[in-house]
Amino acid sequence: MQRPDADPAAGTPAYDLIELFFFAYRDFVSDPDRILAEYGFGRAHHRVLHFVDRQPGLTIAELLDILRITKQSLNRVLKELIEKGFITSSTGTADRRQRHLQTTAAGHDLALSFSQLQTQRIMRAMGDLDPGAKRLISGYLLRMIDADDRAHVERLVFGGKN
Repeated sequence: MQRPDADPAAGTPAYDLIELFFFAYRDFVSDPDRILAEYGFGRAHHRVLHFVDRQPGLTIAELLDILRITKQSLNRVLKELIEKGFITSSTGTADRRQRHLQTTAAGHDLALSFSQLQTQRIMRAMGDLDPGAKRLISGYLLRMIDADDRAHVERLVFGGKN
């Protein structure tokens, strides 16, 4: 059954885009989810591994800011990742209260395997699109982020390259 197009002025939600976004996300995370299950891990473990691997030396405070989860939730996930040898934690040299995180070789390999699976899915989806599509899609996704956090996310994702 076809639904009417979204009309924000009339209060009609953009069901088509909402649902496409949901299904795309469901399938985007499904490949890593299968591997995570083998370790008894969940999506929070994936996110922690991803950002720690991408930014070695990340502090717990910085990771909390990125993930926007409670310290209690992060501590549980970090404890498991450290105990299973995927992440290490070291005391900061300038500030001994800080804990700096980095992936071990096994943690890097696991994070990389997730990124490779997700990259394959992205590349398949963009396969026959115009060469400028990646820039357009990146811009769209960036605009989905709250305006007050956009510059921060842009720095995290693109560094000084955008």
